[in-house]
Amino acid sequence: MSTFLSIIHVTVCSVLVMLILVQQGKGGGMGAALGGGATNQVFGGRGAGNFLTRGTAILAAMFMLNSVAIAYFTTDRSLQDRQAQEKKDRAKKGSSGTARPKDSAAPPAPSGAPAPSSAPAPAPSK
Repeated sequence: MSTFLSIIHVTVCSVLVMLILVQQGKGGGMGAALGGGATNQVFGGRGAGNFLTRGTAILAAMFMLNSVAIAYFTTDRSLQDRQAQEKKDRAKKGSSGTARPKDSAAPPAPSGAPAPSSAPAPAPSK
């Protein structure tokens, strides 16, 4: 889906750029550069201006909607990938979902009992 939307996006961009370049601006623009006064009859008429203006507006709207669609689908896919990775990580850690730190591996000693020593107990003598 992302590839299809990207192809449409590039096509809409290309057509939009060409359509904008063909339009005559306030200072003459590309329309005047193509042939001077003769182009005013083709590009300067109200019918051509309305067609080019409407076409530009429609293509600009398509460009914006396509941009939003691309952003939505790429974000949705990355979110699903992230959720799948988190699920795998939770499965690796075990059912509890959290790992205890190394320092607290031993349970705390009761208040009346002596604290366990880290040194091994001496072997009984014969």
